[in-house]
Amino acid sequence: MDTYLRERRRSPVQDSRAVTSAIDDLEGAVSLFLRARPSLIGIAYRILGNASEAEDVMQEVWLRLQRTDRTAVHSPPALLRTITVRVAINVLQSARRRRECCATPWLPDPPDPDATPDAVAERQDAVERAVALLLEKLTPQQRAVYVLRQGFGYPYDRIAGLLDLSVANARQQVTRAQRRLDAPWRRQPVDVVVQRRLVQALRAAAQVGDLARLEQVLLSDTGEPMSAPRGRPANG
Repeated sequence: MDTYLRERRRSPVQDSRAVTSAIDDLEGAVSLFLRARPSLIGIAYRILGNASEAEDVMQEVWLRLQRTDRTAVHSPPALLRTITVRVAINVLQSARRRRECCATPWLPDPPDPDATPDAVAERQDAVERAVALLLEKLTPQQRAVYVLRQGFGYPYDRIAGLLDLSVANARQQVTRAQRRLDAPWRRQPVDVVVQRRLVQALRAAAQVGDLARLEQVLLSDTGEPMSAPRGRPANG
């Protein structure tokens, strides 16, 4: 007991050195990381709001810890927290940049009376190709969530209500959809009738604000019934 108390009363400097030396070798680093992982994943989740992305952050944190000169580390827990925050913020900023670059260019533009026929045809072709990509790579549910969120900025609770999902599941569907679009995912055959219907619905939503039609088209593909408009009775 006396020996235990003497060990517990060591100075902070001595304790710090003991912890530092404990992660010099790989086994010590693994032990430290596993102990800290629950709190680190909580930090990542609070920044990203997505459990899957928080798990990915943990993998990057572990890789960075291995590359760090651990002999120079005075506070390993603080180092792990710092790495976690930096990696999570990088992921968040990367996702925002990806959405800014990739989420909306395929949406139809409002009518432009000065646009040349070639410009109109080029834009129409871009929309049709983008919709074909959505049909090739995404499930109907992923497609609906992705278009409503990334294309038209629907709040997650509204999307969840339309598709009978939890808000957390709606967020996950957007993440999974983006990963499928970014990855060399196996492509599915495209139904040209479905493609034409979605292109027309997107055009109507972007140009004249007909979101009800877009919702109907997206939900019909998923098999979900169209919910009644807010403020009106279902039979009305």
